[in-house]
Amino acid sequence: MFVLIAGGGRTGTQLAMTLLAQNHQVRVVEHRRDVLARIHHELPTEVIYEGVPTDPEVLERAGIRRVEAMAAVTTSDADNLTLCFLARELYDVPRTIARVNNPRAAWLFDQRFHVDVAVNQAGIMSSLIEEEISLGDMMTLLKLRRGQYSLVEEKIPAGARAIGIAIKDLKLPDQCVIAAIIRKGQIVIPRGVTQLEVGDEVLAVVGRDAADDLAALFARPGPAGNNRR
Repeated sequence: MFVLIAGGGRTGTQLAMTLLAQNHQVRVVEHRRDVLARIHHELPTEVIYEGVPTDPEVLERAGIRRVEAMAAVTTSDADNLTLCFLARELYDVPRTIARVNNPRAAWLFDQRFHVDVAVNQAGIMSSLIEEEISLGDMMTLLKLRRGQYSLVEEKIPAGARAIGIAIKDLKLPDQCVIAAIIRKGQIVIPRGVTQLEVGDEVLAVVGRDAADDLAALFARPGPAGNNRR
């Protein structure tokens, strides 16, 4: 994949290094002298294009007409929005990703400016913290379909509602599939008649809206009348 990265700060440089290590074709556009001096020690010279990222002439030199994705990661939200808009409107770039610097401006990063993916670090951090609190002992291993689904793991504690009940009778949430069970170090392929036991490590794919219900089903018992942790 050919990726153009607008902004050579720490985020842009790390992204470029990662993509290059994966054998992708990369161009980094940067104009700040101090940043250029640093990235010339960290990235191959042929990857770096000097100039203002929002300048169409600079973008043309960097090969924007051939790129498959644009990552706008400058320190200016206005520039990042402008870059995504130009990439789609002028150059028909198939994929645009933009960094959100000010969380209060996150609402602007949508299809109006042709932003396919907005990376809001504050939003990501807050949602992860909220998820960890709400899901208790359940661990998220992998995000799927842009976070709509998750691969989660939980070890079944004594007293959990799911113990001793066949999977077909568990009343799992609609957006949930039990993928595997690890029991005493061995993989158990779940069937409808399989019953969960104390200490089972359950791997499940669950939708965002169903995660709380699954966590409650696998939770250790709480105070009387409350099975949530």
